[in-house]
Amino acid sequence: MNDIDILVSEVGPRDGLQSIASVLPTATKIAWIEAQAAAGCREIEVGSFVPPKLLPQMADTAKVVEAALKTPDLTVAVLVPNLRGAEDAIAAGAHKISIPFSVSETHSLKNVRKSHDEMFTEIAKIAERVAGIEAGKRPHFEAGLSTAFGCTLEGPVSEELVVRSAERLMDAGVAEVGLSDTTGYANPEQVKRLVRKVQAAVGKEHITGVHLHNTRGLGLANALAAIGEGITTVDSSLGGIGGCPFAPGASGNIVTEDLVFMLEAMGLRTGIDIDRLLDVRTIVSDALPDEPLYGFVPDAGVPKGFEHAA
Repeated sequence: MNDIDILVSEVGPRDGLQSIASVLPTATKIAWIEAQAAAGCREIEVGSFVPPKLLPQMADTAKVVEAALKTPDLTVAVLVPNLRGAEDAIAAGAHKISIPFSVSETHSLKNVRKSHDEMFTEIAKIAERVAGIEAGKRPHFEAGLSTAFGCTLEGPVSEELVVRSAERLMDAGVAEVGLSDTTGYANPEQVKRLVRKVQAAVGKEHITGVHLHNTRGLGLANALAAIGEGITTVDSSLGGIGGCPFAPGASGNIVTEDLVFMLEAMGLRTGIDIDRLLDVRTIVSDALPDEPLYGFVPDAGVPKGFEHAA
């Protein structure tokens, strides 16, 4: 990341597509990923290794990973719910594996059908499996602290529980943890406070990313708050599609186009060409004509004379 300041991690092909009824053809997914990588996106979460009967939208993830691995300079990320999914991700050759750990136990039982203790055990098994892989071929294993800012099923989530969970996840062997506003509850002050608390508990080097939703219009404000506390990776979704199918009302990822424009306008380098990124949107809108796409920059356009961060 020496030549960029903020890594914008695209999650649309996973978080976006898993939340809509339409099943995008594999070839279209690959075209989307290739075009966005060509626009300068360095990391894309291309799918998730979950049972096809639960999420048929993700049934082709192994094929998508295989194609994405041929794209130069792209970190190919996937989400897994358990050890079985991690084994599939390892076999496919994914560079980065993320697993959601819901701080809200009610959400955990709905999302992955496991209690907290069961999840810690599962994550420790995955970490042991990953640690046994040759260093140069070992995927980066991250746990996302889902519902860290609040839960539609439980309501407020204890910040102390978030911190304790982060510590236990690091003890279980993950490389890092991330904070996820799964349900769009977060506000900027809360983001700052929780980032600081988790940094103090596990070290700044072990929490570099956030996953935020724009459900209540605070996505970009929350991203800026996190960046101000030293976060260097922000997840977003092209067109703002996506959410969590097991958290009612959890819609609206941060719009990648708007996030990239904001960061570049502030002089923060993302490595992404905003004009080429807007062209990628056409691939998605053409493939999903019945799905709403969001974003202010796509509607208003890039201002005359706009220059990317040097």
